[in-house]
Amino acid sequence: MSREFPIGLTPPDWLVRNLQPQQAPLNWPAIARAAIAMALPFTIGLAVGQPAYGALASMGALSGVIGDTADAYRMRILNIAIPQLFGAIGVTLGSAVYGHGWYAVAALTGIALVSGMISTIGAVASVSGLLLLLNSVIGAGLPLPGAWWLAPALMSGGGLLVLLLALLAWPLRSGVPERSAVANTYRAVADLLATCGDDPTAAYDAARQSVTQSLNQSYDLVLARRARHHGRSPELTRLLAQLNAITPVVEAAPAVHQSGLPLPPQIREAVRHLAHAVETGYTGPIGLDLPTPTGETTRAVDHALRHAAEVVTAPDVDPRGIDDRLGRPAALRIRTARAARNVLLSSGSWRYGLRLAVCIGLAQILVSTVPVARSYWVALTITFVMKPDFGSVFSRALLRALGTVAGLVIAAAVLSVVPRGWWEVLVLLLLAPMIPALTPRGYGYQTMAITPVILLLSDVLNHQGTALLLPRLVDSLIGCGIALVAGYLLWPESWHTRVGDRLAEAVADTATYVESAFGRSEGAVGVTGSEVGKSEGPVVGAGAGAEVDPAARARMRRRLYRDLSVIRTEFQRALTEPPPTGRLAAGWLPLVVAVERIVDATTAARVRVKHGAPAPSPAEVTQVARQLRELSEGVRKSEVLVEVRTDLTGPAESVLEPLRQEVAAARAIASPH
Repeated sequence: MSREFPIGLTPPDWLVRNLQPQQAPLNWPAIARAAIAMALPFTIGLAVGQPAYGALASMGALSGVIGDTADAYRMRILNIAIPQLFGAIGVTLGSAVYGHGWYAVAALTGIALVSGMISTIGAVASVSGLLLLLNSVIGAGLPLPGAWWLAPALMSGGGLLVLLLALLAWPLRSGVPERSAVANTYRAVADLLATCGDDPTAAYDAARQSVTQSLNQSYDLVLARRARHHGRSPELTRLLAQLNAITPVVEAAPAVHQSGLPLPPQIREAVRHLAHAVETGYTGPIGLDLPTPTGETTRAVDHALRHAAEVVTAPDVDPRGIDDRLGRPAALRIRTARAARNVLLSSGSWRYGLRLAVCIGLAQILVSTVPVARSYWVALTITFVMKPDFGSVFSRALLRALGTVAGLVIAAAVLSVVPRGWWEVLVLLLLAPMIPALTPRGYGYQTMAITPVILLLSDVLNHQGTALLLPRLVDSLIGCGIALVAGYLLWPESWHTRVGDRLAEAVADTATYVESAFGRSEGAVGVTGSEVGKSEGPVVGAGAGAEVDPAARARMRRRLYRDLSVIRTEFQRALTEPPPTGRLAAGWLPLVVAVERIVDATTAARVRVKHGAPAPSPAEVTQVARQLRELSEGVRKSEVLVEVRTDLTGPAESVLEPLRQEVAAARAIASPH
């Protein structure tokens, strides 16, 4: 019979959230690549009598394995090759100051500042900044064999081996990841339609979030490639047209759910049929078994599905008629200049760079004045823990410590039992696949998988065996402690500072979306989305009362959902921190859900008007928008939930009545209980 914890021994919610493994499927190709890419260089090194060289190449392969996360082949080049270049620069700079005392302290502190600043640009830049600092620390703290150029060449070669293995199937599977992503978006929409009309709405909310994430991923993949093709690729143009075609179906879903009547099963089966056609590239005739529409909402779904079927099965697509719903990325030169400007002028970039530099500087000063065995591990720990886009610093420090302890148990068995030489190749073949297998489960699990691999390769370089275990534990705990104190506690950037302002901006953008949904807008949606999502065209809604065209309105809605998805992720990260941060985040998270429902209600009203319902009066629209802007100001100025006035009245039969109810609910959430 199961026994419950005594009340005093029940683990707190924030600890349970940190330790709970995330669910993710196993990426078997990545697992196979990790085994080959990490074992092959070490095998060659043993065969030629230079195991140290093989260990260095395997260390480089490890960084490639960590970055081997992209589905699209072109994105794999960016995710692996560019960070390897920065890693080579890092190990070269680090080796140049090895053994130079305070010069090494100053150099690593400066590199940490640069690494932190460029890490704020985006995902690829973040990994590049990580490898720049990581390899600098290795070069400055570990005597590397051979000439100055050999270590960078070997480590980069190991990483590029991962890239080579990742690209082997490109000639045979070019475009397959992009088609699969778009097809999965169609399937996510089918799941969303299956939940419409259900009560309670938890299943619908979860399905809507899945659709948002799938759309974000698909648009990012397609637009990232299309930016290089400039619209000339028929395949990418076709995929973009198919993504745009499913958008009206997504927009109709809130109206269906609002009606409270579930859709016939033929509807979702039709969407899954279209998903199969997208994935296989089928362009022949397709029969849709759709029931006769009986009202505004079912008419909207029927119209949207028939349009999607025409686009999916069309043999040719005119690129001039395809609108980029998120805005096609600018040319590489423009994006590079924009990123450089943002890095140099952004207070957030400087703030994070300084935080990382302070932590690395303190670590280097400490190990320079106090004898610490294998001291470079202190800075390595800080480098991993302090990544801002990888989650909460507090959570990563906690998981790093726990993962290191678990990994050391495995490493102790390996180093004490396995003899040096060819047996280590077999062990590496068994341990390396655990890295891509456990990484999606969470940072603690990734640390547990990486620790024995790193210690095995380090032992090849210094032959210390189990003597490495205790220094690794001590250094990791010191690094976690420095990150917690100098990178977390001494920088009182509360969760509200990180997320509250962005939530307030999203609420204000929602007010603008409400106005634009019914013909006119008083201003443009604030620029809060990712760089990929920004349009290079004219500002939408510039000037009072400017008309908002349908394409601009679609971009506005997509940016809102993207921003709210990011905000939700930030709040969920805050839930993993101890009180008061986690408790405050838990109190505000329902407001994020409420704003998402306001956007849904606005879209539903727009769909109903488009398909025959009477349009709301300008006074109704103005009243709702004003209430949302007041809510935005309240969120922006408050550290805690505050009382707000809710005064929304209007015709009960208006299409805006459900929207007024959602706005009133949101304002009620922002009131003390």
